[in-house]
Amino acid sequence: GYEAHVTGFAAIFADLFKAFGGIDSTLLLWTLGIVALILIVVYRSPILWIFPLFSALMAESMAGAVIYILAKNDILTLDGQSQGILSVLVIGAATDYALLLIARYREELHKHDSRFESMGIALKGVLEPIIASGSTVTLGLLVLLLSQLSNNRSLGPVGAIGIVSAMFTILTLLPALLVLFGRWVFWPRIPRHDDVDEKLTGFWSKVANATANSPKKFAAVTSLILILMVALVPTLKANGISTLDGFTKKPKSLVGQELLLEHFPGGQNQPTQVIVSQDKAEAVAAALMSVNGVASVVPEIKDPANPTPKVINGKIVLDATLTAPADSNEARALIPAIREAAKSIDESAVTGGTSAVFHDVDIASRHDRNLIIPIVLVIIAIILALLLRSILAAAVLLATVILSFAATLGASAFVFNHVFKFAGGDNSFPLFAFIFLVALGIDYNIFLMTRVREESAKIGTRAGVIKGVTVTGAVITSAGIVLAATFAVLGLLPLVPLAQLGFAVGFGVLLDTIIVRSILVPALVHEIGPKIWWPSKLQNK
Repeated sequence: GYEAHVTGFAAIFADLFKAFGGIDSTLLLWTLGIVALILIVVYRSPILWIFPLFSALMAESMAGAVIYILAKNDILTLDGQSQGILSVLVIGAATDYALLLIARYREELHKHDSRFESMGIALKGVLEPIIASGSTVTLGLLVLLLSQLSNNRSLGPVGAIGIVSAMFTILTLLPALLVLFGRWVFWPRIPRHDDVDEKLTGFWSKVANATANSPKKFAAVTSLILILMVALVPTLKANGISTLDGFTKKPKSLVGQELLLEHFPGGQNQPTQVIVSQDKAEAVAAALMSVNGVASVVPEIKDPANPTPKVINGKIVLDATLTAPADSNEARALIPAIREAAKSIDESAVTGGTSAVFHDVDIASRHDRNLIIPIVLVIIAIILALLLRSILAAAVLLATVILSFAATLGASAFVFNHVFKFAGGDNSFPLFAFIFLVALGIDYNIFLMTRVREESAKIGTRAGVIKGVTVTGAVITSAGIVLAATFAVLGLLPLVPLAQLGFAVGFGVLLDTIIVRSILVPALVHEIGPKIWWPSKLQNK
């Protein structure tokens, strides 16, 4: 009648490794399937979707080959998290760039008889925004090399290699394939040389004109919506999450762990270890027992059959069993008090163990967040200013992306706390969400504003904004849906941190494409007028 459960750190990690075990095949197949479905709907063609998807898959293969060589030669470290995010990131970014290129190529096919000439002009039109967009994400990811945490440092170069592979493939392989196979790949909606711009009417034309006619109203309403979401940011729980709470499903090891906690101190199987001088061990043990949350303190022994404490070079290890599970937030919070109590008796005391490691990881995560986020913002501002030849436009776009990111954190807090009822969030969540959302989110503003600048130079700023929104509306929204869907695939893995990241990036990208890029940015540009291009000469148009 007895039930047996295998638990403890080894069992929990075995279940964790099992969750990552199918990360390659599961994520890749789901990502490719979802992207293929979206592309078929977007293009309404049984043929065209194959070319961007094939190019994206080649980009992922290229990135994987480069990373394999670097990892094999110990130049970079690869972990399950980086490996899982890589395929999602590369396929999502490559498909975005492909959508932009194909949309511009289709537009030029209406204006020119030669598909070679059309592709040359299309490439010239998208080269700058794609390079600027990819560079922003690449440099943002490489800033992760400044992180104190190895898994963050791993993601930086791995993701950067993926983005560079996506840019290279979409700017070389995809144009060659499209030109080689000719216009028929667009069947049944084959673009003819008729000089008819099919994008200047329809839904996005109405959105562009409505925003132009009432910019203050649209700017105020969208800003209010975003600010209301930002108000929820203080409720976001991202101060660490225990292994028990880190699974979206309950594996067998966690069932055993919960039963164990009903009868024994939570930290029994992973005591906090304090290394002290042998002659001060008793005093330190007494000081540790005075810390509220420490259940017991015993010296580490050589052999269970011989209760003699283990002494090495005059040092002894004290095992402090905590009442809370070793990887819980409660246990982590005890570490400063434990260290202070030990050092008050023995200045040379060193505290380690699972709880101490998690506590130090929390501190390193806060350090990384405070260091990396400002650097990435400066990089994005410089790239935007150089791309648009305008300081004011760069500042406005950067402000809207930051507002969008903060709104996404607020929405995430509501969903995580009240819908999914997660116990908490990984301490690296805000940093990863920022890197992907801000670096990737600025893409859509780059795609829009480079076209607006191009048109403004020809027909003036007001008309340029209207045409820019009209001709890019469908393609940028499609690109946002693709990227959001690919990151949402991360939710398939039974791990809370990846599910949270997938939701945040997916929601944030849709927020960027539907509200920020489509309404808020055009409304602000209309309200500011030609001065948006200050200090370039275009401010006079």
